[in-house]
Amino acid sequence: MLFLPLLLLSGCNWAILDPQGPIGRAEKSLVFTAVILMLIVVVPVIVLTLAFAWHFRASNKKAVYRPDFHHSTTIEIVVWVIPCLIVLALGILTWKTTHALDPYKPLVAQNDEKPIEVDVIALDWKWLFVYPQLHIASVNELAMPVGASVDFRITSGTVMNAFFIPQLGTQIYAMGGMQTEVHLAADHAGTYHGLSANFSGDGFSGMTFNAIAMDQSGFDAWVQKVRGSSQVLDTQSYAQLSKASENVPVTYYGTVNGDIFGEQIASFVGSAPSMKMKSNGDQASAKGTGAMNGMSGM
Repeated sequence: MLFLPLLLLSGCNWAILDPQGPIGRAEKSLVFTAVILMLIVVVPVIVLTLAFAWHFRASNKKAVYRPDFHHSTTIEIVVWVIPCLIVLALGILTWKTTHALDPYKPLVAQNDEKPIEVDVIALDWKWLFVYPQLHIASVNELAMPVGASVDFRITSGTVMNAFFIPQLGTQIYAMGGMQTEVHLAADHAGTYHGLSANFSGDGFSGMTFNAIAMDQSGFDAWVQKVRGSSQVLDTQSYAQLSKASENVPVTYYGTVNGDIFGEQIASFVGSAPSMKMKSNGDQASAKGTGAMNGMSGM
């Protein structure tokens, strides 16, 4: 009981246990299933350790002293077969969920809705969200319709970061000169905390944002509000925005000129095509030269 208050100081983000999207729910289910399977071994071991210590205590005259005991087939079967079955179950579970929850795998759209595309650029120390379909952008605020699949393309204009909305699921890295992807959705309206999960310098603690899920009419109103901004995101304004700054307030860009995301990647690799990180299925077919190029990009 004395150690329970330390949980408040542990820095754990309990939001992952309150998922608000299909990916977050699947990941929570995976965690709980894996823990339960492992507890099948852990709990009996703890109980039997205490039971053996109590039964064979010095004051228990009923305990049988058997110094010549060296083997029991029954015990050997139990201590080997059960853990092996658990490891096998965990292996199958991990294999299936690794492919089912592949961040590059698009979500099944509800009612044939077209996914919302968002280009994410991690900067010092803020997040830039560009909506290429809508030609608008925002800083430290992300909006999405409830139930719609949001297709994120992610990169970094600085050091490596990690894009993470705990209640929606799947942390994924943002790396300079490379493109990663993740597909998320929110089932309920609300404001969800987003953050960088990878230390990136002095302003790291303030590198957070709000992911706001709203109904379609609310999202349309948000888009119109952003379009009402007179600020324009182009090469010059992006260069100014990318300078290091801390605790940056929410900012809207009513117009986006050019391919800011593609230009950011090209500024690292020196060419227009992006170094897109491959999904599990694509990695198996990658050739040696491509693999070496990917490593050099990292």
